Amino acid sequence: MIEKPTYLTREGRAKLEAELEQLTTVERKGVAERIAAAKELGDISESGEYEDAKKAQAILEGRIRELKSLLSRAETIDDEQVSNGEVRVGSQVTVRFDEDGEEETWMIVGSAEANPRQGRISNESPIGSAILGKRSRQKVTVQTPSGVMKLTIVKVK
Repeated sequence: MIEKPTYLTREGRAKLEAELEQLTTVERKGVAERIAAAKELGDISESGEYEDAKKAQAILEGRIRELKSLLSRAETIDDEQVSNGEVRVGSQVTVRFDEDGEEETWMIVGSAEANPRQGRISNESPIGSAILGKRSRQKVTVQTPSGVMKLTIVKVK
């Protein structure tokens, strides 16, 4: 099965790489020390601390695998790819909702960096995927989980 690429901004890639470094160097060592300390206490078959440390290790190793996988298929978004006036991953887009005239500005990012509360929506979200490839003044109709939305693209940077 071919995995789809993970789109990342340079900033997003740097954050994920820093998190991976932190997890593999600092956190992994801390969990190993917790496991060793719990083993020194004696019977590990009934040790709650040992079980907690092993669960923490499993969660940590899962996150490390996830980050390595994301980074292995990451495509970094270049500024040159963004600046042609068309909505792409990495674009900053201002839209006006036709229903109430309210405007919102979002940056279109890959799903690994999406955070709608911070104005970063995924290219895979209903709105993100609907506006990809569009230009200023184009109207878009989007089917979202909460119903149909109609919006107009005001500005693309």
